[in-house]
Amino acid sequence: MSSSNTQPGAAARSGAAAGQHLVDHRRLGRDLELFTTSELVGAGLPLWLPKGSAVRDALAGYIVDLERRAGYAHVHTPALARPELYQRSGHLAHYRDDMFAPVGSGNEELVLRPMSCPHHALVFAARGRSWRELPLRIAELATLYRDERSGVVGGLSRVRAMTLNDGHIFCAPEQLSDEIAAAVDLIENAYAVLGITEYGYRLSLRGEGGKYVPDDSMWERAESQLREVLDRRGATYEQAQGEAAFYGPKLDVQVQDHRGREETLSTVQVDFHLPVALGLHYAGRDGVAATPVVVHRGVVSTMERMVAHLIEIHAGAFPVWLAPVQVAVLPVAEEHDRYARGVARHLLSAGLRAEVDAGERTVAARVRTAVASKVPYVAVVGDRETRDGLFGLRLRDGRRWGPSDVSALTALVARVAGDRSAGLLPDEVSASARVVKR
Repeated sequence: MSSSNTQPGAAARSGAAAGQHLVDHRRLGRDLELFTTSELVGAGLPLWLPKGSAVRDALAGYIVDLERRAGYAHVHTPALARPELYQRSGHLAHYRDDMFAPVGSGNEELVLRPMSCPHHALVFAARGRSWRELPLRIAELATLYRDERSGVVGGLSRVRAMTLNDGHIFCAPEQLSDEIAAAVDLIENAYAVLGITEYGYRLSLRGEGGKYVPDDSMWERAESQLREVLDRRGATYEQAQGEAAFYGPKLDVQVQDHRGREETLSTVQVDFHLPVALGLHYAGRDGVAATPVVVHRGVVSTMERMVAHLIEIHAGAFPVWLAPVQVAVLPVAEEHDRYARGVARHLLSAGLRAEVDAGERTVAARVRTAVASKVPYVAVVGDRETRDGLFGLRLRDGRRWGPSDVSALTALVARVAGDRSAGLLPDEVSASARVVKR
């Protein structure tokens, strides 16, 4: 379902009924050995296991590549800063209760950052800027820290240390509408590749009270820009008073978790406040100093929350390009071990993720393990494969492809993974795949 035809609230409430049958990522994360937790580390601080790290790394590589193609420059900024930075930006007054206590020695205190926008503003301010450089798009996989209550954290979707696919666009006011639209395009393109079909838009607006920056004209400009982009796209959206950030309104992308609860996955925010608070300027066309506008945007959310959602919508059966193990190689007997490991090395040298399961159990039992682990492809190596160098692939969906040599097998898997396809075989190959009984 296209987001432009989706009611945000309705999509989040009826996603499972509409086609994405969600399961608890915490259970599957344990069963598939993706992540674990430990009381010695603490609540809300999951430990990524090798297979979960492979999923996370594939996701991170994809979004960094997507952003670079869209004109983003990637940076690395520290996870610590002096409290004065957040005091000037305004975050300290609004997020103090969610920040960890300062650390440091002597007269210098440092805080773990709960967000990276002030850091990126300082990247913009590192030297003088001209209107000809705008828009300046900066992105980072930034690790952030928030002191969430232990009772509300759990799994990957609510954590205390998170790595956000963060980005900030510094642009001239007349560029704002186009940059908002481009950020929304990135989100929709990424969702299509990731297989996220049930989502909707929420326009998060200012509410009552003293939480918000007191500038009515600023709020009206920001809200009208977001609304204009949504209306121009023909998007359906709901409005939520009191859900804006303290500095500006947000276009939030809402999804549903396995319990039917609505949560924000991605966001686009308009901010006229931060550039003024931190004194950002650029030389305008007339040579006079001008103040940029900032668009905050997260395309694929945090690595933690996005992986949690991907586990749930795919029920752990990730697309080939995200699968932690793409090919399981199973030698029938000990005399086939050496050849099976050579096959795996060939796959690994092509940049694929392959594992050899040479355990003492029967081949049938090891195939069942690979199926339960949601491995896309299984290659069994016995006398014939070792002698002839030809292999057949057992596909996760019950079909079989081959026989073929290891180079063709590698090329096939590499093509499906490289295309980030949702299927297990290219279209022209799929018709020739045979169904096999388990």
